[in-house]
Amino acid sequence: MRCPFCGDTNTSVIDSRLNVESNSIRRRRECNKCNSRFNTLETSELSYPRVIKSDQSSELFSKEKIKNGLQLALEKRHTSQSDIEDALENIFNQCIRYSGKEIKSSEIGKIVMIELLRLDHVAYIRFASVYFNFDDTESFSQLIKNLENNLSPEMKKRQSNLLEDE
Repeated sequence: MRCPFCGDTNTSVIDSRLNVESNSIRRRRECNKCNSRFNTLETSELSYPRVIKSDQSSELFSKEKIKNGLQLALEKRHTSQSDIEDALENIFNQCIRYSGKEIKSSEIGKIVMIELLRLDHVAYIRFASVYFNFDDTESFSQLIKNLENNLSPEMKKRQSNLLEDE
């Protein structure tokens, strides 16, 4: 680390403190040449892959777009904020660990759908209607039938009943 006062590269760390909230380390340093003290903040730099859209254009990975899409699908649903944050963290972690330097937007959509399926089936269907670009009611019906036939017991417990049994 270069001293901001004299420019010398020989500095010593006096104290380090971990900031858990921002995954950063604040260090108190001292220059070995001019004895000036200064603080540094070290954070990890995560590199997300570029997103290849359906028209083959590319853009930077956007956490905000994913967050907005997830929140739109979950709008007016009874899902806790901590569950939403956990789902977003899972999505972002899977995207960061993606093997290539580029990821197709359809692949991100699949990752989001898996998380929505775990969270809320209505939100899953909302997102799927946009993701699959349904153009008729038969497509909706088929998705719902597939969803109903493939529910595990723990998934059934997580979902609230839409119609009361009489």
